[in-house]
Amino acid sequence: MGFLDGVMGNASRIDPNAAAQEFGRLLAQGERVHAAYQLIRDSFLFTDRRLIMVDKQGMTGRKVEYHSIPYRSITHFSVETAGTFDLDAELKIWLSGSPAPIQKQFGKGVDVYEVQALLSNFVAR
Repeated sequence: MGFLDGVMGNASRIDPNAAAQEFGRLLAQGERVHAAYQLIRDSFLFTDRRLIMVDKQGMTGRKVEYHSIPYRSITHFSVETAGTFDLDAELKIWLSGSPAPIQKQFGKGVDVYEVQALLSNFVAR
């Protein structure tokens, strides 16, 4: 991922094993990371049990907020593919009890259809 992609908020895929190693303290016993993505400072992980969002805050990023979203609380989601002039794809996730969606931008190096398939698989359980 290039610096400009990070500044623009574009996500890139990271190795699930590396993500499991880095965020192992957040995982329950036996919980597996299936896919992980990283913004310049923030990360989000698709596990077999939930979606974990890691939100680094402030100038230094020393303050970190961890969101654990059970898949059953996702009411719906949308994927918008990149267009001719827009090189980014966008994922929106709506949670029960929240009117505004969570939005993430994906750079051209991420297969947004793979992300949609992951969500479909986990939300449908």
